[in-house]
Amino acid sequence: MNQATDTNKPIIGISCGDLNGIGLEIILKTLANTKLLEICSPIVFASNKAINFYRKTMPDLNINYQQIKDFSRVNYRQVNVFNCWEDDVQIQPGQLTDTGGKYGLLSLTIATEALKDKHIHGLVTAPIHKKNTQGDAFPYTGHTPFFQAVFGAREVLMFMVAENMRVALLTEHIPVSAIAPFVTKQNILAKLRLVEDSLRKDFGIDKPKIAVLGLNPHAGDEGLIGTEEQDFIKPAIKEFKQQGNSIVQGPFPADAFFARGYHERFDAVLAMYHDQGLIPFKSLAQGNSANFTAGLPVIRTSPDHGTAFDIAGKNRADETSLLGAIFTCVDIIRQREEFADNRRNPMKKVSNRMLANAVDERIDLD
Repeated sequence: MNQATDTNKPIIGISCGDLNGIGLEIILKTLANTKLLEICSPIVFASNKAINFYRKTMPDLNINYQQIKDFSRVNYRQVNVFNCWEDDVQIQPGQLTDTGGKYGLLSLTIATEALKDKHIHGLVTAPIHKKNTQGDAFPYTGHTPFFQAVFGAREVLMFMVAENMRVALLTEHIPVSAIAPFVTKQNILAKLRLVEDSLRKDFGIDKPKIAVLGLNPHAGDEGLIGTEEQDFIKPAIKEFKQQGNSIVQGPFPADAFFARGYHERFDAVLAMYHDQGLIPFKSLAQGNSANFTAGLPVIRTSPDHGTAFDIAGKNRADETSLLGAIFTCVDIIRQREEFADNRRNPMKKVSNRMLANAVDERIDLD
């Protein structure tokens, strides 16, 4: 029996990210809060030596953990550190080095295998840097395409989630000059299906409301400053409305949409490119926010920031987003279990909905 089935609490793996970034600092700060152990059993994929290096940079931090080398030794009531290497690795906080990238990828690879083998229920990934990871051994622009390849997913979605908004991206880490060719009816329909499926399966929203942004300023102004809205985005929205069971509206001009708070009227927003979605998300997101990869058969989340070399090793990094990524991971694990249970027992879902309505309406069930 896999260790991941031996406890009611989900086992959450955490990759360490670039050794010279803020990954291990925010991991240690997050796991120092023992209340987290009430909702999950964490396993950090790194090494004892790397953990101790960063502990010394935060002398006031109180954290206890146990080292493990196999998953049969997981302690469900304590932080676990899975030793991925025994090497004496030179750690240089704030420096972009091949070593930092190499061991960050080693952590990611071993953690991903654990996820694949179901030793862990979900994986939270600390940030890596493209400059010292992308190459022949890792031909990916980031975590999202890596997981897509490893798990053979036909389509995946970068989904930024917070308490007051969810923003999905049509395109991710590509140059601005290359965005327009990706704005096709086929691509938009594929992402909309992923958004709809994820909102139902991962967030428990039966009939989602989805907004779609335009590509051009003023959403093209009826073709005066770009035709992508008329040629591709509007036809995709029209076809999706005919096929799906969701409310889909757009294309909206991106600036006015967020400035007027329209994002709070929808369950999710599909943005056309990275900065169009992430600038307002990082400016307006409330509560714990995270990056979630929708479309995978497994659950992977991450904080909504990068390696932050400028503050690495200075005990200045904020762990809030990593904490949000762990909470999101746990929530989605439970929601998927509930979704699967409801599909097996459809009457249970009806019963749960009636109970929820009764509570909302203050009906005396006795």
